[in-house]
Amino acid sequence: MKIALISVYNKQGIVEFAKELVGLGFKIFASGGTAKELSAAGIEVTDVASLVGGGAILGHRVVTLSREVHAGLLARDNSEDRAELEKLKIPFIDLVCVDLYPLTDEVSKAGSTLESVIEKTDIGGPTMLRSAAKGRRIIVSDAEDRPKVIDWLKSGQSDKESFISKYCAKAEFIVSNYALVSARYLSLGNIDGVVAREVSSLKYGENAWQVPAGLFKNEIVDKLSLANFKLITGTTPSYNNLADVDRLLQTITHIAAAYDVNFSQAPKIAIGVKHGNPCGAAVSDDPALAIQKMLEGDLRAIFGGLVMVNFSVDEKLAEVLLTHKMEAGRRLLDGIIAPSFTPEAIEMLKRKGDKCRFLVNEALESLDKNSLDSHKRFRYVRGGLLVQPNYTFVPDMVGAPPDQKRSDMLLAWSIGSTSNSNTVTIVKDGQLLGNGVGQQDRVSCCQLAIKRATDANHSTKGAVAYSDSFFPFVDGVEVLANAGISAIFATSGSVRDEEIKNYCKEKNINLFMVPDSEGRGFFGH
Repeated sequence: MKIALISVYNKQGIVEFAKELVGLGFKIFASGGTAKELSAAGIEVTDVASLVGGGAILGHRVVTLSREVHAGLLARDNSEDRAELEKLKIPFIDLVCVDLYPLTDEVSKAGSTLESVIEKTDIGGPTMLRSAAKGRRIIVSDAEDRPKVIDWLKSGQSDKESFISKYCAKAEFIVSNYALVSARYLSLGNIDGVVAREVSSLKYGENAWQVPAGLFKNEIVDKLSLANFKLITGTTPSYNNLADVDRLLQTITHIAAAYDVNFSQAPKIAIGVKHGNPCGAAVSDDPALAIQKMLEGDLRAIFGGLVMVNFSVDEKLAEVLLTHKMEAGRRLLDGIIAPSFTPEAIEMLKRKGDKCRFLVNEALESLDKNSLDSHKRFRYVRGGLLVQPNYTFVPDMVGAPPDQKRSDMLLAWSIGSTSNSNTVTIVKDGQLLGNGVGQQDRVSCCQLAIKRATDANHSTKGAVAYSDSFFPFVDGVEVLANAGISAIFATSGSVRDEEIKNYCKEKNINLFMVPDSEGRGFFGH
């Protein structure tokens, strides 16, 4: 008879799973609480305590941590080990279904203490999972996998070695994450890291010779995680595509948060990106107008770019994406990301060879101030990691400039603070005109932003500008003033702040500043 050991914290659905195992000929062993749950449901179950000569001890701290349980998990499936188990009257355990105490929930709970975290730190569960993995047992460490394991058992256990390896690896992954949560908490953040699993393999990385490459997902629950964007048609996104999607998410969520904080709701948003930085972006109450203004931001640069919107794309909007301001032919895009598409829109927007990727995530339709990514950001550096909090500052400009100027300042801030620093960004009437990114001095940022605007046939007169840090000299502000900029959003912190304020007052430029220590917008440095 096959033996299954079940010990779960979350009992939801465990009765049905155990019944399926019994129907497949398994004898069930279970730990105290799980044993009671199964017994109450009429399932014949043996308390695992019977293996170890007694019940739980030390206030339930020690239940499954015994020689007998782990011998049943670690014994090799050969005649010698089985004979020794039989002599010791220890069953060979074939299947383990174990989940862990909710340590992450306790650590993040308001009012949690060292004592409460320790009480929610599982030791027996992770130990059983690791023993079962080493023993090459069938492991169910995630409730979502229970139906898959039952189906596999019923269908003849094909590809047994690869199946077992898959779920042993998943158990080790879960235990690794669990241990990292504990280490991070106990070290007060002095220990950190990332444990992730591949959810999508990629043809190559940034360049064709960088193989293998893949998208890996950690255990953070986030509706806007890249792994939650579904490819509905088109070729698999490339490494560069996904890097751009991540940057688009930073920009669109910052726009939504800024407008939610300052105007109580997010507008319709359209963003076009090339090499991580927005080349077109616009907001409007009308989705078609948002797309038109986004495209007009830089009709040249958007060619071959990625577009993200926070509204559904139908055939009318598809026509705008394809033909607006096109003298001939169709506009080619590498990808479009939206909450949803109509089938007609997809047919219209498809490219030869499926080179346009269509990614959907319905969470894009309800972006607000809570949509910002609040988790730590990690960056590989030689020999280790740089770790920092995420970009979650949102300016509160209520009562500041008139609504349209304030709206434009917020849009410029959202774009500039999620573009490669140093950046100066120019916006007018809800439309990005020029994004001067990645420069080594502030004057060059201003000059590049103006050049990109004028190259795209925009007038900068009356526009607003955002600088991702303070102006160290008046020269950058002079460049903007000469281009007709009427309002500037920047940080304070320069020894020449007063000089810059006086210059803006003299030129009738509306200047809004926040302290550099609070609002500096360096990104992707």
